[in-house]
Amino acid sequence: MPPATQPEPDAVMQCYYGRMSLKKKIVLSFLLSAFIIALLSAFLYLNFVEIKKETVFLELADTIRSRSLQLRRHEKNFLLYVSNQQTEVRAIHETLAELEKIVEGIPADRTAPVAELRAQIAVYREHFGDIAALLDEALRESGALKLDAAYARVSGLVEANFLDQPLESVRYLRESLGLQGDRRFIAVLRELEARIAALRKSGEIILGATEAIDKDARTRVERSIAVSRTAILVVFPLFIVVGFGTLLFITGSVVQRLRLLTGVVERAGTGHFAALPVAAGAGRSDEVETLIRTFNTMEEQLLAREKELLQSKKLAAIGTLAAGVAHELNNPLSNIYTTAQRLLKKSGDSGPDYLKRGLSDIFGETMRVKTIVSDLLGFARGREPNPRFVELRGLVGGAWGQLERARDISGVRLQLTLVPEEIVICVDPEQLEQVFLNLFANACDAMGGAGELSVRADEEDTAVRIRVSDTGAGMSRETVDKIFEPFFTTKDKGTGLGLAIVFNIIQKHGGSMQAESTEGAGTTFVITLPKGTSPAEHPAAARTTVKE
Repeated sequence: MPPATQPEPDAVMQCYYGRMSLKKKIVLSFLLSAFIIALLSAFLYLNFVEIKKETVFLELADTIRSRSLQLRRHEKNFLLYVSNQQTEVRAIHETLAELEKIVEGIPADRTAPVAELRAQIAVYREHFGDIAALLDEALRESGALKLDAAYARVSGLVEANFLDQPLESVRYLRESLGLQGDRRFIAVLRELEARIAALRKSGEIILGATEAIDKDARTRVERSIAVSRTAILVVFPLFIVVGFGTLLFITGSVVQRLRLLTGVVERAGTGHFAALPVAAGAGRSDEVETLIRTFNTMEEQLLAREKELLQSKKLAAIGTLAAGVAHELNNPLSNIYTTAQRLLKKSGDSGPDYLKRGLSDIFGETMRVKTIVSDLLGFARGREPNPRFVELRGLVGGAWGQLERARDISGVRLQLTLVPEEIVICVDPEQLEQVFLNLFANACDAMGGAGELSVRADEEDTAVRIRVSDTGAGMSRETVDKIFEPFFTTKDKGTGLGLAIVFNIIQKHGGSMQAESTEGAGTTFVITLPKGTSPAEHPAAARTTVKE
């Protein structure tokens, strides 16, 4: 198989973009954009309410200014035109009442110019009342003075100037009629002049206050409009940036990772298998990350299946070769063995020692070769399992007992752990006992006859996982990769067929077998066997049915 190629570093980093699911990302992006729009809408609505309120107040300020100008016109007519004074008096009182009513309805937050306007309206009303009282008193004094024939002739002209130019009337009365300055008439006219000046000044202040109110209202309206304009100019581009940014981030992350996955899939089609890196933290990745994880799992399974297929083909080829070689060697070995036995018997005790030693060596090596040939035949034939239900604890104990009877393993302590305490599996007991015997013997050899051998079995939903661990010297990674290959051995006199036969037995049971080892820390063989609900449903039984 061609060597696995590694993804490009920059492409690898793209696999770590986005930890949430696509659905969550889309929902989050929508909620974020909707939140920005809702925030802008709420702000604009509140600002619209504020603008509306300011517009209403602006209309109110315009009404106040209009009424103030109307008050000044009535004031002017009142002071200039004697014939229409009563009408203007009523108009002034009505206008003042309207102004007071309008000012009372102004919100409390408009304190500065409104408070001044309210105070000046009261002052204006007071001045106007004083002018009206002084005017009545001046008319009474003028009436009393009409007994003087000279004054009676000019009284109409003098009375017409009471409100327009009262000091001119005073000058005329003193110079033409010789009235003294201490006369009440003169004092009333002078007081009237002062009150009229104060009234006019108060009217100007009222106009100034209405201008300030109008200006404040217009400023507030313009400020609210400017705030709305600024909010739109700021928030709307922010919405565009966030919306398009999240869209580009999501699509970019997804497209880049899918493109990377497509490239790896295409390379996998040509036999170049490469695992894609995935984001750390299960459950935090999106659908694309899940697809990548699934693809990695699929690649691992493909690699495992390819390795198993290669191993099966290798075992089948070697088995065919071994069967032929064993058949051809068996007869010559039997003849050599029989001839050596006869020569050894005929030589008896009188034969030379060197002849006896030579015949003993021939006999011993022939037996060793016959054992190898027997193993070859066993490996080549490899009968199909005959599965039946067996209690695992008894099976392991039986294999250990056989090993104890065959060799000295007193320095090795067996620790057996089953979860649950009783596990029943559907296997061929003779073949599985052979598996345990081989593994136990190898473990004892690896530990030099002293150490701890632990067997742990865990019952899962559909399988039983068995771990056989020793405390021996362990193996290198290169050795672990080759230990299931036929004729590979690390022992001086080993055939290299034991673990190959074990591996073949486990495969025929529909299981799997892996080795885990660290140099100086021991070795663990992990066997996974299907539980099976009945012998008829066992994978071995199915294969037997197919062959028949």
